[in-house]
Formats: sequence, structure tokens, C-alpha cells
Amino acid sequence: MTHSIQVINPGILTLIQDAGRFGQHSVGLTTGGPMDPLAFKWANRLVGNDEHASALETTIGGLKFKVNCNTQVAVTGATVTVKVNGKPQPQWQTLNLNASDELELGYATQGCRIYVAFATGLKVAPQFNSTSTVVREGIGGLNGKGVQAKDDILLNDHTIEDSCWQLPESGRPVYENEVTLRLIPGYQDAHFSRHEQRMFFYHEYQVSDLCDRMGYRLTGPKIHCDIEGILSEGICLGAVQVPKDGQPIVLMNDRQTIGGYPKIGSVLSLDLAKLAQLTAGGKVKFAPITIDHAHNELALAQYRYRQQTLVAVNEEMK
Repeated sequence: MTHSIQVINPGILTLIQDAGRFGQHSVGLTTGGPMDPLAFKWANRLVGNDEHASALETTIGGLKFKVNCNTQVAVTGATVTVKVNGKPQPQWQTLNLNASDELELGYATQGCRIYVAFATGLKVAPQFNSTSTVVREGIGGLNGKGVQAKDDILLNDHTIEDSCWQLPESGRPVYENEVTLRLIPGYQDAHFSRHEQRMFFYHEYQVSDLCDRMGYRLTGPKIHCDIEGILSEGICLGAVQVPKDGQPIVLMNDRQTIGGYPKIGSVLSLDLAKLAQLTAGGKVKFAPITIDHAHNELALAQYRYRQQTLVAVNEEMK
């Protein structure tokens, strides 16, 4: 039996993603990968996968597919209705599917990035050491494009486990419409006057309609730098560019690898998932932190993830 899924409706934007494409900036390829890494890792963990295994990321929802074999799946991320053969099913839990079962997602009511992982992962040929789809570059996934209706996506051969697991509610991310992003000031922050920095940190911004996997353009108080431009240089994940119009842009997974706008700093990677789960109109504030504080927060988050236990579905939740 061929282990695969057949896409009936691809939804708004469904992409194959693994943990990301690293070490390829020198040839102009960006990182890609899941916009909400924690939800992505939990989806894989719930079906017994390595946390880097290829899975589906869909934006807003609407995805529907049929499985051609017995398998296990997990749906995490934004709050969304999950149905199997028309019957509601829970998120953040292992689900057993039989051959010919159909799984359908509604549309997100809180957050917008949803992850669907399959036991042993999707069987997709990597390009430059990753299966992550970056549509702008035409690389990864299935021919460098988003998932389409009637696509057949292979699964790695596997044996179904009997056990099903659930992540306790206390361990699940909470997606809100107002977020605070911790920001590490960059070496160009001295070119923003104290007045401009106060404007940036003490006022609220809104997510504009121009938000996607490349970057989130924000609207709010305009801030300005005493340098109009810089020589193009490498750009890290979460960098906050300030173009001439004074409206900040937070650069995300599918960002370009170099750029010439001044940057006031970079958002702590842990907080980027909060931003990635916002849609247009979401509210954003920034708070400065030191790089030492950022390192401590990363170490603490990794510790909490490792220590968090799953609960067997038939057991009482702890």
C-alpha cells in the first residue's frame, strides 16, 4: 500500500516545512521553516517524530485531505475546528486515521498558523539540505510551490503505534491579539535619537495588511534614523528595519538575505511566533532586553520544552 495523502482542498496557503534551511545564505537562500516553531515541534512530537520532520503549515485554514493508509496525525497551532469524516476532533492530540479517512480544518478563530504532522513525516526530497518551501525562491516542498488540490504527498513507511498522546492545556501556547515583542538593540540603534527610541518603545503599532512570511509591516508612530541608508548587509531573523517612511518592518522566515535599511534591533526569536500568529489589525508593542537576558530566556524555554510531558489520552489530565 502506498503511504500518502491526497489533497482535496489546499486551504489559504499550505506549505511543506521542516525545521528550516540553514547555512545557505552565502548562495542567497533564506531560512524558511515554520513561522511558529514551538507549535511545529509539538505537532511532530505528538506523533512520535523527530522535531525536524517535514509537516504541513497552513495559514488561516480550509485544508482538507484524504489519507490512503492507516496513520497518525496531530493538529497544533491556531485555534481551528478539526473534523475527521465530519466528526469534531481535538487539537494538540494524536489522532488515529484509517485508510480513506478525510480530515478537514475550518478557519482559525485565534491565531492564524496551523500545523499538521504525520507519523514518520512527509516523504519529500530535500533541496539544499531542507524540504522547507520558500515560494519566492521556488525551492523546497513540491516544485517550490504551495500545496495544490489533487496533490499526492508521500508519507514515510511506518508502523502505527497504539498509544495516543495529548499536550496538557497548561503547556499550550496562548495566542492573543495584543503582543509585546522583546527586542535586542542592534549596533545601529545609536543612530536613532533618544526621542525616536522612546517613540518606538512607548507607543503601540498595528499589523498592516502587508504581512506575510517575508515580513510584517507595522503602522504607528513614525521613527527616523540619522542615516538614510547603509550598504547592503546580511539580515538576521527578526531584524526590525526602518525604511524612509518611518514604519517598522519585522523580517520573518522568508526574508531576503541582505538589505540596506537601518535596523533598530532584532526581536527575540521566541517572540516571533506571537507575531506570526497575528493577522492584520493585531497590536504590537516592543520592549528592550539585553543579549544576556535573551540567552537566558532561550535556555529557559528549551528547558521547559524538554521537561514538558505528554499525557496518554485515556488518562486523566494532570
